[in-house]
Amino acid sequence: MCELRPPAPRALRADALAGVTVAAYLVPQVLAYSGLARMPPEAGLWAAFVALAVYFVLGSSPQLSVGPESTTALMTGAALAAITVPGESAQDTAALLALAVGAVCLIAAAGGLAFLADLLSKPVLVGYMAGIAGLMILSQVGRGTGADVPQAGLLTEVWWVVQHPSAIHGPTVVVCLATLTVLLVGNRVWPTGPVPLAGMLGATLAVTLAGLSEVGVAVVGDLDLSLPTLGLPAVPSLGSWALLTTALAIAVVGFTDNVLTARAFGDRHGDRIDARRELLALGAANVAAGVVHGFPVSSSGSRTAIIDAVGGRSRWSGLSTLVAAVVLVAALAPVLARFPEPALAAVVVYAGLRLVDVSEFVRIAGYRRTELLIALTTTVGVLVFGVLPGVLVAVTLSLGDVLRRVARPHDAVEGLVPELAGMHDVDDYDDAEVVPGLLVYRYDAPLFFANADNFLTRVRESVARYEPRWVLLNAEAMGEVDLTGADALEALRAELEKKGIVLALARLKQDPRDVLAPSGILERIGTEHIFHTLPTALEAYRATTSPD
Repeated sequence: MCELRPPAPRALRADALAGVTVAAYLVPQVLAYSGLARMPPEAGLWAAFVALAVYFVLGSSPQLSVGPESTTALMTGAALAAITVPGESAQDTAALLALAVGAVCLIAAAGGLAFLADLLSKPVLVGYMAGIAGLMILSQVGRGTGADVPQAGLLTEVWWVVQHPSAIHGPTVVVCLATLTVLLVGNRVWPTGPVPLAGMLGATLAVTLAGLSEVGVAVVGDLDLSLPTLGLPAVPSLGSWALLTTALAIAVVGFTDNVLTARAFGDRHGDRIDARRELLALGAANVAAGVVHGFPVSSSGSRTAIIDAVGGRSRWSGLSTLVAAVVLVAALAPVLARFPEPALAAVVVYAGLRLVDVSEFVRIAGYRRTELLIALTTTVGVLVFGVLPGVLVAVTLSLGDVLRRVARPHDAVEGLVPELAGMHDVDDYDDAEVVPGLLVYRYDAPLFFANADNFLTRVRESVARYEPRWVLLNAEAMGEVDLTGADALEALRAELEKKGIVLALARLKQDPRDVLAPSGILERIGTEHIFHTLPTALEAYRATTSPD
């Protein structure tokens, strides 16, 4: 599947250093995300280990860091809260969810569905990640305040804490805020360093020396780091359909995140990312996570950024991350058990804050207000309706935006510009002039059911304005014409014929020509009015008419 030979010694040293650095970041992050997914810490660690190993073999990105990730962990936690019933193992349900995510990805890879990653526009993704960041932060209200919050929706839980300030545990809040401050400042001072691990170790030392665990500050507790039981999890008696729909949502979000992150860093170094292989690798990594009774995995943009910044340039940085993480967990197991829960909550909040890309919101606002509205609507949809409906909101908005663009596309009346070859949109040049008696009209989209009426309306308006003898349709942007579009062309031809106006076509591509041929419209237009280029059409018009 991929080239696994190690790089040159110097590059291998850089990959090893990147792996060790990322491992110091990964361990506390995975422990925090395990809580986000409502899973024991060891489940997240084993999921990370097997995901790194699988991606090393199957992945196409030299730098992508896979494993437990904030979005999929949050989606898993939301699913477990809704699906798991008393008496059944939440860990079995999460493992089954990982297997289902893996199966969805593998089936999609076999079916050639990797193109689905392109359905989410940049504004939707920016807004979606901001919404996820908000949910991540809100989800830590209980762990970060020490309040015994009743299980409910996240907004309801936050409102409950606001109404019951006496339930807040002061020392817990202090530990959480102090750790968050260390993380934020540390990231500014040492952006490529193991800031989360340093912050967690500092919080652990402070809590231990101050005896805060004895006054109610919760800690992780003993970790079961024995080898996991391999095999398929028990199937829950309830929620199989909800499990499948959740798996589909996680697969879409996880795969999109994988591909976009891999491409973003691949573009910097000229690396080619194979979307189908990414889908295959993600599927296999989730199957492996399910077999070791972990939970769904994806990729981490923050860990990938560290690999890039430190100098990792091959998949061997991922393998060194795996080795370093295993050694780190084995060496620091007693210390990990004493990690304060509010400090882990701070790690989640810190990761959430880093997901909000304010500069991208500003850039989108400066580019087009409608796209800013899409981004903000997606954010609100995720915050108000939750993660899974938020995915549907994001996909619907993406598809709706595409449909809006092709249903009301740009069009142009073309004319001649002095000292400039070719024909151009008359709105683009003050000195552009239409050829007298000739309306050259260009419609910049495929002609199909969603825009057929708009096409007719726009052409009729131009005909009424210019009163031409010929209407020359520049079809260079019409890569596709469906039956409704063909009917619209025929309706236009018939209307123009009644008015004594000739309809001509230029630059009609072969695919729409083949589609239109059986309808007979090309014969009715006449081969003498179908041209390969605009200059030949203009020459024919001048030869057959006598414009005033």
